[in-house]
Amino acid sequence: MADIQLPSQKRIPRLGLGTWYMGENKSQRQQEVAALRFGIEYGAKLIDTAEMYGEGEAELITGEAMRGYRDNLYLVSKFYPHHAGRKQVITACERSLRRLNTDHLDLYLLHWRGSVPFAETLEALYQLREQGKIVDYGVSNLDLDDMQEWCDADQLSLCATNQVLYNLKRREADYALKPFMDSKQISLMAYCPLDQGHLLQHPVLRQLAERHDATTAQIALAWLLAQKGVIAIPKSTHLERVKENLDAAELLLTQDDLHLLNEAFPQPKSARDAQLQMR
Repeated sequence: MADIQLPSQKRIPRLGLGTWYMGENKSQRQQEVAALRFGIEYGAKLIDTAEMYGEGEAELITGEAMRGYRDNLYLVSKFYPHHAGRKQVITACERSLRRLNTDHLDLYLLHWRGSVPFAETLEALYQLREQGKIVDYGVSNLDLDDMQEWCDADQLSLCATNQVLYNLKRREADYALKPFMDSKQISLMAYCPLDQGHLLQHPVLRQLAERHDATTAQIALAWLLAQKGVIAIPKSTHLERVKENLDAAELLLTQDDLHLLNEAFPQPKSARDAQLQMR
């Protein structure tokens, strides 16, 4: 499974570990650290986190889990929209670096759009890049209009990714957003790649899981990894599930498999179809 080449010519792994909801319950901290560390030792090369997750606790957990492994990892974090001003982005990044116990982020994302003009946020990201505190930058949760506006404001044209909700059941990005991103060589980082487990009992997924001696989660992840320019960041705190998710990288779906999945979970053909999928 080849890494994705970004506009900066850097490369990003296509499958990693998510941390959404980590750091919200102190009693689960050691289990969360252990799950991330197991994933890293099992071969995960990417971890995605954010200052929002547990109000910084997920970054602390990530920093503890990756101790001794930082050089082998692609590290992604995100900043709040209310930290998107020129000075605030710098400060937020420095806080994240301290929590993660690292000197740089491989990718730093605006978590969602707020009131700060994109040009101002980009100025701060350019500065962080020049200082070596981040390698690449990007966005999260931007729709097509916002994505176009961001690209118009990006004087370097080096946006690496847009992290959005994307999975077999939620394919609204396929209608217009993803084609635009593909044209700009901007990767799509899919959060909730398993729809928080809601699609895993689907009969077609079960049929294909039996055919490949796999699990339905692995089929859903393999479908994502078969899509152009897509990165998946499933999250789990259970070691066996972490292993299962990472093993999906070894699963190759056939054209017949993909046809069955596209019939069961059709790509939206219109803006109305895309809106219906969002409900």
